[in-house]
Amino acid sequence: MNIEEWEEYRYVESGIKTFIDKMKDSKLKKIAEHVCNTGGKRIRPIILLLASEICSGSYYQSLSAALAVEMMHSASLIHDDLLDQGLIRRNLPSAPEKFGHSRALLCGDYLIAKSIEFISPYGEKVIRDFGKAGMDMAEGEVLDLGLEEENFGESNYFKCIYMKTASLFAISASIGAYIGGADEVIEEHFYLFGNSLGTAYQIVDDILEFLEVVEGKKSKFTSETLPHVYMKNMSKEEAVQKSLDALKLHVDAAKETLMTFKECPARDKLFQITDYMTVGILEMFD
Repeated sequence: MNIEEWEEYRYVESGIKTFIDKMKDSKLKKIAEHVCNTGGKRIRPIILLLASEICSGSYYQSLSAALAVEMMHSASLIHDDLLDQGLIRRNLPSAPEKFGHSRALLCGDYLIAKSIEFISPYGEKVIRDFGKAGMDMAEGEVLDLGLEEENFGESNYFKCIYMKTASLFAISASIGAYIGGADEVIEEHFYLFGNSLGTAYQIVDDILEFLEVVEGKKSKFTSETLPHVYMKNMSKEEAVQKSLDALKLHVDAAKETLMTFKECPARDKLFQITDYMTVGILEMFD
């Protein structure tokens, strides 16, 4: 999937470049540029743009919301590297490693503030939903700190990854649909799609980390993975298979939800993203 050739990707890239170009020439600008331009696929903001398009919206309406999502995601990467003492991300030094912990932390704060500015034109409901996702992400990281505890089981794990990862996918889809003009029922379906995709994506990341085949990322500390949770009660091979079964369940749920949306090129792209972010990533390491 050549997502870099999609017009939605170009819209997001252009918006990020404009934002960075307008920043004052300072060390903070250099950190933001490093974090925002390190090879990410812009999946979350693209999901928002595509959801809006499916619901008869346009990128003119939804681009600022998409950029808000990307700023929130970029800030979360900085904070993740601070928590895990991340050294390498996407084959480059992490922001804390390259610029120091204090400057990286302040850049994360700056990006969150910028995300609020980007989301502010969309009204109370969107701002509230966006803020809730940000709070969920922080709470999820706190839960993640307790994953190594013996009594931390499957249900707590899925609660954690919903908050930490899936919540931002979910609101990307639902906010995009809302901006595009969807009613409450359709908006909820988009939320469910994003939640299923985000959960599946985190399970893939967990499996790869558990099998120690993750490339381009290095941290002193790592989170507990789903296979680790399962392996408390079964063999390594059984834990991996059960994780794969969970992955399939959530991928199927995402695709079933997609089938309820109107057929159009934007929906086709969401199907492509679903495969790319889940089974496609696993196939790269077969």
